Amino acid sequence: CLSPLYVDTLLSHTMTPQEIAFTNAFNANRQCLALFAKCSSLGELHVIRDAFYLGMASICCKEEYEVIREELITDEASASTIIASMNGPKALESMITSARSSVAWEPLLGALHGLSSAVGSDLDQVWGGLERGRLEWLGALNAAHELKVILKTALDNRQHSQDDDTDAKMVWMYALSLSIPSLAQCRDAWSRTVQMQEPTNPLKSYNSELWDCRKAEWRPLDLGVQDAAERGGSSVNEAWDA
Repeated sequence: CLSPLYVDTLLSHTMTPQEIAFTNAFNANRQCLALFAKCSSLGELHVIRDAFYLGMASICCKEEYEVIREELITDEASASTIIASMNGPKALESMITSARSSVAWEPLLGALHGLSSAVGSDLDQVWGGLERGRLEWLGALNAAHELKVILKTALDNRQHSQDDDTDAKMVWMYALSLSIPSLAQCRDAWSRTVQMQEPTNPLKSYNSELWDCRKAEWRPLDLGVQDAAERGGSSVNEAWDA
């Protein structure tokens, strides 16, 4: 997640106190950062983003962090909101909402991003890549959900082989690719290979004999969808089985 420039800097000279503080803060909050893979909306993603920033600041921007921490404890409304949601599904969101309302929130973000720039990293770029990957994958899943239900229902309603399951998954993966712009070229190549009449409707004129995963044209599409799933914090198999 750290930028190539930052990694090169670390390798080329002894780390400065700022670099040590930033790296320690980043590593200590990797588990929080990984929660992006559990998000199902932009709002949830931004809660995780800000929780990650707040966690980092608690280590490397302590002056700004302490102001917010004290406000959350001493402000009756903030404290009541956090206590009421404690141990519930909205606990983190309540804490972040209260933190964002603090007068020290913007200074904290400024200090953290200032430190990030000083050590050659870019937190916005790090987070932006995760956010874009997750939103793209969620969009693809939502767009292909109806087709997945049709395919799964058809499999459940009759005895089926592993080949049947593979065929159904291939159709679903193609449908996922319709929402992933970077796969347009290999998607078009596959639609021609299987003689698809309507590229947005893979079941129309479907011919199982043409949908052979051993064909060379399938591999780029297959790998592309798998890469999109990984960028979204998931996997094709996990999403298919969900």
